[in-house]
Amino acid sequence: MKKLLQRIYLFLILLFLYAPIIVLIVYSFNESKSRAVWQGFSLTWYQQLFTDSKILNALETTLLIALVASVVATVLGTFAALGIIKMKKKTFETVRTITYIPVLNPDIVTGVSLMMLFAFVGIELGFVSMLLAHITFCTPYVIISVLPKLYQTDISVYEAAQDLGATPFYALRKTIIPQLMPGIITGFLLSFTLSVDDFVISYFTTGGHVENLSMIIFSMARKGVNPKINAVSALLFVTVMALLLVVNKRELSSKKRISKNNKDTFLNREKQILSIGENEEK
Repeated sequence: MKKLLQRIYLFLILLFLYAPIIVLIVYSFNESKSRAVWQGFSLTWYQQLFTDSKILNALETTLLIALVASVVATVLGTFAALGIIKMKKKTFETVRTITYIPVLNPDIVTGVSLMMLFAFVGIELGFVSMLLAHITFCTPYVIISVLPKLYQTDISVYEAAQDLGATPFYALRKTIIPQLMPGIITGFLLSFTLSVDDFVISYFTTGGHVENLSMIIFSMARKGVNPKINAVSALLFVTVMALLLVVNKRELSSKKRISKNNKDTFLNREKQILSIGENEEK
């Protein structure tokens, strides 16, 4: 009975989370423009999507900024986490607290402050300013994703590699980075998703000639959301879901391989011990 209740509870939670997305995907195939009436299966909105230059340009801008911002934020966040973990306790706690501020800060405050900063330093609002803004708010999420993995990492392995003659960068690449990879991938995916999803910060840090997908959706929502938006949202969701499945499968395969290697090593050691014991008896 307890397991049944747990399954029902889990099903209701998943239904609450994914029901809106399922409805969106289903109605992206609706022949009618109305979101209340189903008039049959159709690919009309997908065909119109790939002929709408305004949405395609916004989608291209969104994906380009999300990809570049995620890569740069992942590199900056990873090395920042490596630096933070080596600080003294008081400094570490202070810097870690400062890192959380951009995450907890309301988006509108971050957007307005970045807009004023760009105006102060003379950066014209447009593609570059939006890219810099996305890198800024994505980097703390990478730091937060990587730090927990650093807590579990044995830093002495890095020092041992240097003692054996490895250069600092080579030792870092071969000993520390592989152990941090799950956190790095998580930070990258989180940054990419947040960048694609962002509206408020993008709105305040771009000029009138550069728009991302969220801004296009907002402008269309005032007149009523076009079903083409359902189509592009469905494609984005399926793409992100497929990416997550690939990453999870890769991590699972990696864990199984490590577990198998550890088991083989244990069995080999047992054989060696038994062999030594037999030789001593002889």
